[in-house]
Amino acid sequence: MKLIGTILAGATLALAPAAMAQTTQSSPAPATPDASAQTTAPAAPQANGPVTDAEVDQFATAALEVEKIRKDTATPEADKGAKMAAAATGAGLTAERFNAIGQAMQSDPTLNKRIQAAATAKLAAAGKAPGSAQP
Repeated sequence: MKLIGTILAGATLALAPAAMAQTTQSSPAPATPDASAQTTAPAAPQANGPVTDAEVDQFATAALEVEKIRKDTATPEADKGAKMAAAATGAGLTAERFNAIGQAMQSDPTLNKRIQAAATAKLAAAGKAPGSAQP
């Protein structure tokens, strides 16, 4: 189980620079008098809100894929950030939400266990569960 936790933590940290790059490359916030109204946009609560079961599953899927990308020696380092962000998006999460969940799991043991269970189930379904080849 520690291996899964290490993989998930590493995957989260690996994606952090990609999310920050995407944030700075996105279109700038409009400088209008309505800007204060945009601070209550749904994106803010989503980034810090409770993690649903669907998001746990999405996070586990993305984290396992991010870990593969991180370990891939054939992919240039400069390309890994974009591929990792694409893995999060492909799993149904924004890079920002992926990172928010990753940070939350580090301080929330219950969330950490939920994510580890989801990742273990995914690995078992793929026949790659840690210790599955051991007696």
